[in-house]
Amino acid sequence: MPGDPQSRAIIVFDGVCVLCSHWVKFLIKRDPSRYFQFAAMQSDAGRDLLTQAGLDPDDPSSFVLVRDGAILRQTDAIAAVLKSLQAPWPAAAFLMSLTPRVVRDWLYLRIARNRYHLFGQCDVCYAPAPADRDRFIL
Repeated sequence: MPGDPQSRAIIVFDGVCVLCSHWVKFLIKRDPSRYFQFAAMQSDAGRDLLTQAGLDPDDPSSFVLVRDGAILRQTDAIAAVLKSLQAPWPAAAFLMSLTPRVVRDWLYLRIARNRYHLFGQCDVCYAPAPADRDRFIL
């Protein structure tokens, strides 16, 4: 349950992807209960979580959410995150659910595989503000 410190969720993100870093900033701003923690896929923790999700940590192309012992990927992970936020974001998750998973995951993978070309890449991993550093798992 969001807000319960014993049941925090972990989001694995690409720390050098501009789009992914903006997604993390978006979530931090909209998650006052601090339910979400973050692990860059370039970190040891992020690599371990990707491996647990059955993904190659050297060629990741999926957003990963670890929650309540379950590992969600791609648009299922995005929808679960959006559902955990306050309005209007759960409505966005509902709208996503109107599109068949195979279609939305196909689109997701096209964007994910071209994310550096489309949105840019940083030279170093995203560095959180000092007040948010405790939310990042290394």
